[in-house]
Amino acid sequence: QVQLVESGGGLVQAGGSLRLSCAASARAFSRYGMGWFRQPPGEAREFVAAISWSSGNTAYADSVKDRFTISKDNAKNTLYLQMNSLKPEETAVYYCAATSLWVGVRVASNEYNYWGQGTQVTVSS
Repeated sequence: QVQLVESGGGLVQAGGSLRLSCAASARAFSRYGMGWFRQPPGEAREFVAAISWSSGNTAYADSVKDRFTISKDNAKNTLYLQMNSLKPEETAVYYCAATSLWVGVRVASNEYNYWGQGTQVTVSS
């Protein structure tokens, strides 16, 4: 079983920044792709960013390109999402996820096998 625990969420003013972390069990960093998704209140879960195990390539939702950065530290078994210039409409529960489909960058939520509990991000206007 892969264990994922998110942290770093909170309340931030529009234009501010947050850095989310996802502490993962070792197997999540052994041939697993990783991603971040978010679910706004009353809305469906949506893709934010992903990173592949095989190539290290990354992908981002168009709405967050050039503002968010996904990265991971294999030595610490930790995934990160740096979020800059946050907007009120980005208020959501943010989830870390892992997929055993380790080739390619996976952007669909149904391709992920394991999920963290989520961390709340609230952006005030």
